[in-house]
Amino acid sequence: MRIHEEENEVQGEINIVPMIDAIFSILAFFIISSLTLVRSQGLPVNLPSAQTSQVNEREEINITVQDNGRVFLDGQAITVETIATQVSSLIPENQQAMVIINADESVSHGIVVSVMDQLRQVEGATLAIATESPQ
Repeated sequence: MRIHEEENEVQGEINIVPMIDAIFSILAFFIISSLTLVRSQGLPVNLPSAQTSQVNEREEINITVQDNGRVFLDGQAITVETIATQVSSLIPENQQAMVIINADESVSHGIVVSVMDQLRQVEGATLAIATESPQ
């Protein structure tokens, strides 16, 4: 007895091109969305550059001095005279905190010195001045 073989039998196949397209689309989405996850601290100012700048990993309090002389504590406008009391209320008792001064490079030196003088009166505050690394 002769068995009749079908010659028109279709072989099953998996087309992976749509799957690759979907994976690349998801990958592109995550890459583009991760670019917006940069941690922004303080208000935008033009920082001066320094050869010896270092990255600090401790918890920090940000004071921003804009080019027009306005002073901000973690984004809230304050006066120079109230910096010591407001910063000391942010630092827990017997704790250390890094206070970073983000001063625009065109701001008057006297304002920065006044801010630093106020911060030296705060118990447990360690001062740092924010700079950019030179390109």
